This record gives sequence, C-alpha cells and structure tokens, in this order.
Amino acid sequence: MRTEHPSNRHFTTTGIAAIARVCALQSGNPALRADADALLFSMKSFAAAMLAYYIALRAGLPKPFWAILTVYIVSQSSAGASLSRGVYRFAGTIVGAVATVVIVPCFVNDPIVCSMVLACWNGLCLYLSLLDRTARAYAFVLSGYTASLIGFPSVFNPAAIFDTASVRVQEISIGILCAILVHRFVLPKRMTGQFTAKLSATLRDARRLAGDALRGSSGQETRRDRDRLAADLLALQGLAGYLPYDPVPATPSLETLQLIHDRLARLLPLATEVEDRIRVLRTGHNRPPDELAALLDEMGRWVAAADAAERDAIAIRLIDRTRTVRTRIAADAVTAGDRLAANLAGHLAEMIGLLHDCDRLERIIVRRGARRGARTSTAAARPPDAASHLRSSRATGYVYHRDPWMAARAALGAVAGIVIGCAFWIWSAWPEGGLAVSILGVCCALFGNVDTPAPNVVKYMIGSVVGVAISLIYSFVILPRVTDFAGLVAVLAPAFLIAGSLQARPPATYMALGITLTIPILSGLGATYAGDFAGSLNSVIALFAATGFAVVSMSLFQTIPVDAAIGRLLRVNRQDVRRRALGGGPDEAHWTSLMIDRTALLLPRLRLSGKPHPDVLDDTLHHLRVGHAAGRLYQAIHHIDGNDGANNSGQIGCDGFELLTAIALRFGPGSRVGPSDATALHRRIETLMARIADSPIKDRVLLLDLLIDLRFALGPSGAVNWESGR
Repeated sequence: MRTEHPSNRHFTTTGIAAIARVCALQSGNPALRADADALLFSMKSFAAAMLAYYIALRAGLPKPFWAILTVYIVSQSSAGASLSRGVYRFAGTIVGAVATVVIVPCFVNDPIVCSMVLACWNGLCLYLSLLDRTARAYAFVLSGYTASLIGFPSVFNPAAIFDTASVRVQEISIGILCAILVHRFVLPKRMTGQFTAKLSATLRDARRLAGDALRGSSGQETRRDRDRLAADLLALQGLAGYLPYDPVPATPSLETLQLIHDRLARLLPLATEVEDRIRVLRTGHNRPPDELAALLDEMGRWVAAADAAERDAIAIRLIDRTRTVRTRIAADAVTAGDRLAANLAGHLAEMIGLLHDCDRLERIIVRRGARRGARTSTAAARPPDAASHLRSSRATGYVYHRDPWMAARAALGAVAGIVIGCAFWIWSAWPEGGLAVSILGVCCALFGNVDTPAPNVVKYMIGSVVGVAISLIYSFVILPRVTDFAGLVAVLAPAFLIAGSLQARPPATYMALGITLTIPILSGLGATYAGDFAGSLNSVIALFAATGFAVVSMSLFQTIPVDAAIGRLLRVNRQDVRRRALGGGPDEAHWTSLMIDRTALLLPRLRLSGKPHPDVLDDTLHHLRVGHAAGRLYQAIHHIDGNDGANNSGQIGCDGFELLTAIALRFGPGSRVGPSDATALHRRIETLMARIADSPIKDRVLLLDLLIDLRFALGPSGAVNWESGR
C-alpha cells in the first residue's frame, strides 16, 4: 500500500447527507431513530478521520494514524459536545506534552525516578479530574495520559523527547480540528434541542411530584418521582455544560440556567414538606380549614393543567390567594394545628412560585432570550412570594459534591499500579515495556473516574481483541493490494463504520473504542506500507499485557466498593448537617443543590449494591431537610434582639441554641440515635414553640414556622399532637 502521495479524489459529504435524509424518514420509531443517529455519527466520524489522515499524510508527519485515533476519541453525538471535548483535549495535550518535555530530561540518568515522577503526574491529573466533575475534567485526564503516551516510551531515549512531543501535538491537533469541523458543519446535531427537550420532561416530572405532594400521598410512586427529578437535574447539568459550544445564534445564559436549577432543586424537598403536612392535617379527627382545603383542590387542578399559558394566567392569583389564606389563619391561630395550617399555606405559596418561575424561565430558554433575557428574568421570574433562600440576587446553580479523600485514594491507586508496571519493565528490560506502561497509564487515567473501573477496561479489552483480528487481516491480506488513497478509504470504511455505530451506543462505547483505537495502530496506517509481523505481534503482546495488568491493578488499588462509597456519602451528609446546626456550612440554596447532587450520585450506586432504595434515599432527604431547617433556625435565632421580651430575658435564644447543639450531637460521629433521643428533641421543640407563642418578639411567626419545619424534618414523631398542642 502506498499513501505518500494520496490521490486528490476525495470523499464529500453528499453521501452522508443523502443517507441522513433517508434515515430521518424513519424517525417516528425511537429504535430506528437511534439507529439513524448512530449511523450518521459513524459516517461523520469516519469522514473526519479520513480527512485528518489525509492532511497528516500530506504534512509528512511520521505517525499519521494518531490523527485518526484523536478523531474517534474527540467525536461526540452533538456538535457542542464535540467542540467542548476538542478544546479540552487540545488544552490537555499541550499541558501534558510540556510537562513531559520538562520531566524526562530532568531525570535522564535515573529511569526509575523518571518513571515515578511521570506516574505521580498521571495521578495528580486524575485527582484533579475527579475533583472537577465538569466537562473541564477531560483536560486533566488528557494531561495525564498524554504524558504517559509520550513520556514512558522516551524514558530510555530522552534525546528525542522534544521532537516526539512536537509531532504528537501536531498529529493530535489535526485530528481535533477535523473532528470539530465535520461535526459542527456537516448535518450538526445541536445540544440546545436536546437540552430544551430534557428541560420540558424535567418540568413535567416536577409538576408530577408536586401533584403527588398535593394529594398527600406517599409510597413507591412518590419516591420514584423524587428520585427521577434528582436524576433529571444531574442530566440537565451535564447537557448544560456543552451549551456554550453549541452552533446556534444564542444559547441560554449561565444565570438563566442557574435560576431554573435553584427552583427545581428547592422543589424536591419542598414537595415532601407539603406532603407531610397535608397527610397530618387529614389524619384522624384533623381536617384542614375549609378555605385551605379549597385552595388545595384548586392547586391540584392548576398543577395538572397541560397548557402553560393557562397556568401562567392563574399563578399570580393563586399566589395572592394563598398568602391571604396564610395571613388569615396565622392571625387567628390558637392551637398548634392552626399554626401547622398556616405553615402549610406558606409552603404552598412557595411551591406555586417555584413552578411558575420554572414555566417562565423555560419560555425564556426556548425563545433563546440569551443574555438580555437572562437579565430580565432575575426580576421578572421572581414572584411576590419568593422564598427567603432565593431572595438573593445571585443565582447559585448546580453544586457538585467533591470528596478530596476519595479522589486522592483513586489517584494514589493509579500511581501505585503504574509504578509497579514500570518496575517490572525496567527490571526485566522488556523492549516493549515502555509501550505497555504507556497503555497502562492511559487506562488508569481514562477509566479511573468511576468507583469500579475494571469492568470498563474489560469491555475495552474485548473490543481490542476484535480490533487485533481485523488489524491483522487488514495489515497482511488487504492493505498490500491497495494502491491509492481512495481505495484505502473504501477498504477501511466497513470496519470503521460498524465500530463507529457501536461507539454511539453507550453500552458498547468502550468496546467500540477498543476497535477504533486498535486498528489504526496495528494496521500500520503510516506514510508507507510496512507489514512487520514481528513488530505487530510485539505490540499486541504489549497491548494485552498492559490492559490485563490494568484490570488487576485497578481492581486492587482503584476500586472503591459500592457499599463503602454509599457509606462515605451518608457520613459526609451527617457531618454537614452537624456543621449547619452549629451555624457553619453553605447557604440554603447551596446546601440544597449539594444534597441533590449527592442524591443523584447515590442512585446508580444503590442499583449496583442491591440495598433497599427507599431507606438510603430517605436518609439523604432527611439529612437535606434537617440541615436546611437547622441552618435557617440558627440564622433566625442569631438575629433575635438581645432583649426578646421582659419575661424571657434572652431565654428563647439560649433554648434555641441548646436545641441546635442537641441536633448537632445527634448527627455527630459515632452517635447512636434511639427513639428516646428523637422524643427528647421533639419535646424540646414543643417547649420552645410554647415559649415563643407566648412571647412578644417580632420574629415570633418566623421562628414558629422554622420550628415546625425542623419538627417534621426530624422524623415521624414530629407529626403528632397537632390538634390540641400549643
């Protein structure tokens, strides 16, 4: 096969467009639509790969197959995601190449130390990527495995490190550029459409959860809707990260996205607050006041209305009516049940405001109001009942849970595995050891972002087995008969189109990468044909030795048992609840969003563990509600005037801080909570509520509301004695 002077006959996008139009006709069936999307992605990726290969050949680069590899690593299902991945890959490649050029010459006389420093660099990059958890984390991953790819094979040949790094950056840059251009300008799949569709589905889930709460129902259906909303928020955030890179005239501003997230995040615990109160008011001899019962019925119809314009017309009137009902009930409140009804009315007003905000913000996003729309949304989307924790002019947005200890554990595991591999390579003087360790470093960086990375490496190995078989057929049967570039494209198309189609399907992505990343290297897609069977065999041995050792190493050093990961999240929750009860921790919106993210992290782990979902997720919701109520109560007590009434002489403040200290002890390390402890806390709350109800302090109503919130958040025993209690 000769490819030094490729033919000027060159593929075009006409065929891609024609097939895409045919596939679009079958879009009515979701399965066929998925197949059509996968085929279109595969064709665009192959076109970009061949374009990158052609340019790399014309540029005279020594290993043009790196351009093909880069295209398949960068390519994503949408234009925005491909551009984002390309930008971060380029940044990571530059940083990794510079780090390698600095590290290798500094330890030219000590291969062991040089290998250990490269391993530590890989571990540091993995640590930073695990802490980041945004699309930007890909840059850290690339910094690590670029250093592995360039650095380890150069440990015994440091003189060529600069040239190696330079040409590798050029080859990768060509692949990045071609992938971005093809996915952006050839039948681009825009992320904005996916985001708005997901947002609409999320708002439907939010209204369904609100409807569950208004019915006062409980059980599996409510839990499922709650879990779905938490997962929706994480998925929305994942899509939103790519919106700035989408090829559309205007995308939603960051502030608009943060505002809608804040409201949806607050709705999740608020629905449980409303549900608990309605159930208590309908239990036994209790019944809500007639005007509140009528309001609940009207709200139920409002939430169920399918027409957004109809909901918008009614929302403000409902808010005003709810506030009026709350004021009237609170003014005439005598018993604890009356105060509970007033508290419920306040939460209902907040729920209406949140859902109304979400409808209005969705319209802003759909209209692509961009930055001007975002500036008006801050005021326009803030109804008169806006919750106190949303009154700040600054939106919070999605808050990621970051655990430095767990990230460090995974990073140190990667370092240990790479160092052991380097020690064996240098001790054995294995000629292909540098290649094997570089592949090991790539596996540790690329697959190390999950609790149990070994299964993903196994999938990659399976794909590599297929890729090796295809490569040997190409290298020694087909490619020797190819005489020009057009013929090369034709013979490569079947394998790459099938593998690319698999890559677009998440369950098969890692296996497909094993195929698409193996064929270009082992088939010898260089400037000229060089059918070296011995060289290919040595590379195959290095590949499987590295990936096999990666499975063992990552199982031993980088795997976090799923039960341990769940337990760690729950312990961190308890620690943060304790901090909030003592006046520390983030503000309410930040706290709510953080706990929503932790809930979303628990969902896949619970499915793997086989633990009962309701118990663990109910614990997380319990932590969220207690932390929210305790933090707000601390702030309210802290701002009470020093003289809170002649008959109290500061006793309310002292009792309030003692209550919060007792809650902090309950959530402290090693605490064992029994029924008597919970009962004691509720008695403290009842005593404090009675004292506040009889006091003349100006914040009396606010404090009573917060104590009711805390009483319900602490558990079922908070829902007793509302009929006659003071």
